[in-house]
Amino acid sequence: MDTIKFPFYARAALTLIALALTCMILSLASSIFIPLVFSLLISILLYPLNKFLETKLHLGRTLSPFICILLFVTLLFSFVYFLAIQIVNFAGDFPQLRKRFLQMGDSLQHWLRYKMHINNTQQTEYLDKSLNGILGSLGHSISNVFVSVTSILLLTIFVLIFTFFMLFYRKLLMKFVLYLFKVEYQPKVNEVIYETKRMIYSYVFGLVIEMVLVGIVNCSMFLIMGIQYALLLGIMAAVLNIIPYLGIYTSILITVLVTLANSNLNLAMEAGIGLFIVHLLDSNILFPRIIGGRVKMNPFITILAVMSGQFLWGVSGMFLFIPITGIIKLICERVEGLEAWGLLIGVEEVEKKPKHKIKIKEIKEE
Repeated sequence: MDTIKFPFYARAALTLIALALTCMILSLASSIFIPLVFSLLISILLYPLNKFLETKLHLGRTLSPFICILLFVTLLFSFVYFLAIQIVNFAGDFPQLRKRFLQMGDSLQHWLRYKMHINNTQQTEYLDKSLNGILGSLGHSISNVFVSVTSILLLTIFVLIFTFFMLFYRKLLMKFVLYLFKVEYQPKVNEVIYETKRMIYSYVFGLVIEMVLVGIVNCSMFLIMGIQYALLLGIMAAVLNIIPYLGIYTSILITVLVTLANSNLNLAMEAGIGLFIVHLLDSNILFPRIIGGRVKMNPFITILAVMSGQFLWGVSGMFLFIPITGIIKLICERVEGLEAWGLLIGVEEVEKKPKHKIKIKEIKEE
């Protein structure tokens, strides 16, 4: 049967319609896709342990995933518990921080009055308007926080359930994907699945190792500087660091403000500069070596993926759309007709020139 060839404008229109429908479905069904993608990442991360328990220790298909998820939950809650202790210690100093912020506010008010010629009455009117708006939305914000906490708990439960079933039915899911394609395409599909699994495992496992190492460096640096809440700020900066390009600036801003509230401006600036230096070392030395270049995407596409993820799925999408874009790149590189998109997503390969020129001597026949 002959295939119908559409003109360029028709193909472009159909591509845009398909892209719009895909984005609409991803946005409307985000409550389903987000836990599924999280479960996929976690199941790939736990797969080596699950395979070891199932094949080497002979614990069975049901018990092995359950033990893997139990260990994962134990590690997760240990981290959350440690972080909660640091937050409780931070909350205990709220009255002192409030006093410090009031002193900073008085200094700012004095500066505005004498440098910007804005008198106290104008400043008070502006603050009253701002406070009325904040108080008006406070009740709505509290209800949103309650809804957010409930949503996170439900999301965690569904992610754990989906992870268990993905580990339990992994062979069935593999056969399902292979049987979607003709026999002659199955080897290429199998190759894409294998490369995708390697890429995701390297990406997620590498991020965990990178987050631990960066957290240790941040906490050690803040402790040496004598910064209060060093453990909390160092861990927070390491966690936010996994969000490309945006997380580091958010963590620097929070670190500078918290340090400024309980110390002086010089120490706050030193903390921010030190955090930025650690980020430069991490992004140029640590990240390429640990991740191993599995997700080879140029910075433009990476930022676009982060922004698209935030637009469609919020904060979760900022993290999830990096491996999703990496999977799309792997598929485009191996599907005929989509190589250009894989080239656009990837990085520009630089040909290595030999360090020394090789002189080719002519061999004369005697």
